[in-house]
Amino acid sequence: MSRLDSEAFVLFGQHIIWSDMVGNILGLIALALGWWRSVWTWPVQFLSGVILFTAFYGHLAGSAGKQIVVMAVALYGWWQWNRGSGRAEDGRISVRFATWRERAAMIAAAAAGTVAVALIFKAYPSLSWDPWPDAYIFVGTIVAMYAQARGMVEFWFAWLLVDLVGVPLNFANGYAFSGFVYVIYGALVLWGMRDWWLRSRKDARPVLEGAPA
Repeated sequence: MSRLDSEAFVLFGQHIIWSDMVGNILGLIALALGWWRSVWTWPVQFLSGVILFTAFYGHLAGSAGKQIVVMAVALYGWWQWNRGSGRAEDGRISVRFATWRERAAMIAAAAAGTVAVALIFKAYPSLSWDPWPDAYIFVGTIVAMYAQARGMVEFWFAWLLVDLVGVPLNFANGYAFSGFVYVIYGALVLWGMRDWWLRSRKDARPVLEGAPA
């Protein structure tokens, strides 16, 4: 892993680390695959989590710990999308908006989780340089990936909220490539949100008996 932890190049005065760059490029690929509702989004996300864990470990505990959860949720997403249920007409995962109860549960879990994780980071300062934003990203990513695994359009809204904090946090802590990638994430999230939003309306339409697929 020493090669991955070394500097790749300098961009606009920012030192780009190999693990930071490779892990985030894989993350972008995983996001694009998620947009296309391809089941391969999950193994790529898992590999991205492995590499980014090596980048963040020892510096941003929340971001490093997040990658462990990312890998666990990636396994869950792989299982969920391979179950064969909830398929759209094109054979890929069907997408939908969450119910109000599901939204309330995710918001409550995100709020409570952020407070709990941030308090742990504050109690053990060596775990994180920025406890509150680090905890916010940690928990927000879990919520976003859970929503993605369940085929919820809210997945994109959650990612957008994570990006709003992720960009300045990564630049402030020397992970410039992560910061640049989060900006690209933002653009992909907006396009993906529009696509899933429109598709959720299409997938929700009843198919009339005898109608062409």
